[in-house]
Amino acid sequence: MNRFVSVLEKHVMPVAGRIAEQKHLQAVRDGIILAMPLLIIGSLFLIIGFLPFPNYSEFMAGIFGEQWLNKLLYPVGATFDIMALVVSFGVAYRLAEKYKVDALSAGAISVSAFLLATPYQVSFTPEGASEAIMVGGGIPVQWVGSQGLFVAMLLAIVSTEIYRKIIQKNIVINLPEGVPPAVSRSFVALIPGFAVISLVWVVRLLLEMTPFEGFHHIVTTLLNKPLSLLGGSLLGGLVAVLLIHMLWSTGLHGAAIVGGVMGPIWLSLMDQNRQVFQNDPQAVLPNVITQQFFDLWIYIGGSGATLALVLAMILRARSQQLKNIGRLSIGPGLFNINEPVVFGMPIVMNPLLIIPFILVPLSLVVVSYVAMSTGLVAKPNGVAVPWTTPLLFSGYLATGGKISGVVLQLINFSLALAIYYPFFKIWDKQKLKEEQGAGTENARSVVA
Repeated sequence: MNRFVSVLEKHVMPVAGRIAEQKHLQAVRDGIILAMPLLIIGSLFLIIGFLPFPNYSEFMAGIFGEQWLNKLLYPVGATFDIMALVVSFGVAYRLAEKYKVDALSAGAISVSAFLLATPYQVSFTPEGASEAIMVGGGIPVQWVGSQGLFVAMLLAIVSTEIYRKIIQKNIVINLPEGVPPAVSRSFVALIPGFAVISLVWVVRLLLEMTPFEGFHHIVTTLLNKPLSLLGGSLLGGLVAVLLIHMLWSTGLHGAAIVGGVMGPIWLSLMDQNRQVFQNDPQAVLPNVITQQFFDLWIYIGGSGATLALVLAMILRARSQQLKNIGRLSIGPGLFNINEPVVFGMPIVMNPLLIIPFILVPLSLVVVSYVAMSTGLVAKPNGVAVPWTTPLLFSGYLATGGKISGVVLQLINFSLALAIYYPFFKIWDKQKLKEEQGAGTENARSVVA
């Protein structure tokens, strides 16, 4: 086991540290976080629209009219359906901040570039027609929503890189000192903004002459689909969870590092489920692996599903140190925050506890995936339940009120407890001996 820890220290930590400090991955992570409050707000309206009560729809229609559901879901479209637009601004803004250039201008240029890359055409089927026709003048919802995430992120990074390089080379229009700063900054952004927009325009014209037709289709064909297939599979989920917990074992925030790459994929898969559920709550949802799959069924109490370990410390620990850590960790653990136990027990760089810390989430991924893919448990319906939502409540909300989601959370919690318990007992026994040894030494010093 010591050799394993040495390998982590020598080979994993340096690489993971460089990844964690990578500006573009940090910007993608922070840019996506910018959209999360909107998704949670939209999810609240989605939950209200599909509360799992008998005759709920008829009751609401009797009070608010037959169109009550369509009107209630207006905020859902205004939040979920602009996900890529918000991320386009957020990624560029955060990346520009890291380069210490004007972030607002970078964000605005990124949004403009993204819209330029997006064809203003929507599909429309006239009454009585058998085939849809393309109508100009409107922005397709799918491209500014989850399906446009990859284009939004890529253009945000490229546009901001061009913007900051031109700024740093001082190829800008500088106004006299007496001009207000806001006006001066807008003129500074003119040349880099023109360069970005011109480049995206030329590339769009070139792509329109190819079979790909545009940015979105080429990214969907070459990048989005393969990544979605990998990220949405059991193997992809296992690899991601393994990497996350190996990084945590060395003291690095694995969820933040891996989430910068996999987060957009899981959010896109989540929104696919949301769209199907919104159109027909009884329909079969397409994806098991989504952001909610990990947040609500795998990371029970935080990465490593450590809420079970905290409960074991509170109820069964004989060591005073572990009892105190358990009491300190239970409050945050109920809301899926586990830094007190990860660093306080500690799990980080602990050869004994690293084993269950990695084994537990891998086991929960397999159990949860099999249960959902076989239909024994309802799949997450795309509602963006906050990751801090406590156990049981989160499983109920994320499955549209299905009790099977709650049952699976209880099964996963019990499985995590069963795996952690033998390792916990060994660690508790070791800590108790240390405390008793320290007590004996103190007693001898008093006598002396």
